[in-house]
Amino acid sequence: MQIYKVGGAVRDRLLGKPVTDIDWVVVGATAEEMLAKGFRPVGSDFPVFLHPRSGEEYALARTERKSGRGYGGFTFHASPEVTLEEDLIRRDLTINAMAEDDHGALTDPYHGQQDLENRLLRHVSPAFAEDPLRVLRVARFAARYAGLGFQVAPDTLELMRQLSESGELEALTPERSWKEISRALMEDHPQVFIQVLRDCGALKVLLPEVEALFGVPQPAAHHPEIDSGVHTLSVLEQAALHKQPLSVRWACLLHDLGKGLTPQSEWPQHIAHEHKGLKLIKQVNERFKAPRDCQELALLVGQYHTHGHRALELKPSTLAELLQSFDVYRRPQRFEEFIAACEMDARGRLGLEERAYPQADYLRGAATAARTVAVQPLLEQGFKGPELGEALKRERLKALKAYKEQHSQ
Repeated sequence: MQIYKVGGAVRDRLLGKPVTDIDWVVVGATAEEMLAKGFRPVGSDFPVFLHPRSGEEYALARTERKSGRGYGGFTFHASPEVTLEEDLIRRDLTINAMAEDDHGALTDPYHGQQDLENRLLRHVSPAFAEDPLRVLRVARFAARYAGLGFQVAPDTLELMRQLSESGELEALTPERSWKEISRALMEDHPQVFIQVLRDCGALKVLLPEVEALFGVPQPAAHHPEIDSGVHTLSVLEQAALHKQPLSVRWACLLHDLGKGLTPQSEWPQHIAHEHKGLKLIKQVNERFKAPRDCQELALLVGQYHTHGHRALELKPSTLAELLQSFDVYRRPQRFEEFIAACEMDARGRLGLEERAYPQADYLRGAATAARTVAVQPLLEQGFKGPELGEALKRERLKALKAYKEQHSQ
């Protein structure tokens, strides 16, 4: 029995990056031998075991054969005869197909170390094209390592293009797709993930609503970058630079989908794109079964982001309706995330990345002014039931009028 450290742990050590998860592969062992040593089996598809003390995953060396559609359409074969090289060849990228023994000696049959030095994301074998999930994974690695200068190798991009055209991407489950998309959006360069998907034709299959934004112009006075798709990538880039949470990044990706529906005759204007985009945002949310907080924020940002940009011009009554729409009295954090998404939208414009966004503090101040209206005095005046709600609304509106007057002096 021989045990090797494999995959990401080897790759990241060679890159000088912190190693978090360690995967191990065991060559020359049977499941019975693993059990006898106290390892605990997990999963039913192939033999993976948890170490009795560390809890880390140890997988028996295995081969795989395509037996159906999609990510799950594989038959696995694990036995003591499977070699380390046979196990490594079924992996996605050469930089993930290296192994290290307990002395630190490297096994690199597919030249992963050379591709690390050349900053290339290259497939290990033609079997790469059997698993549609790898299109998303490679795009995610491109987003992770873009800051180090990594590019997808042209022949790998071609295989990704073939996969995108094969119909295999449609076989991915919403859960698997969302897992990759959400992880990619949280990388340092999530805009690269979207760009790579576009380059290989996968974006029009997975997110046709985002693909439709490219080539659609916007008024140059507000959007020096002009192209709606390019703007979306820039907004996503700003969200990553400002360390925004997943819900904000998801909202940034989807906020302008309505612009893809504007007839060419109306370009570069996009009248009511906020409202038009809601049905598209809803269908993307449902397609990937996004978590509820991501779904809700994306819809609210889609509908109200132009309100955010015009915050200083809004009438007190409009401001009051906006705060009510966000349920800001019970869910203040969601309004804070809305403000963040609006700011990223404003910064995601060519040459305006550093421009101040006074709307953010103005909106926060408005929320505070409305929240400071106390209920107790109204109860003491005898208001109750629906009348109490109306009285509370009137007092909040009064507070917002005072707030606006104070800021217009």
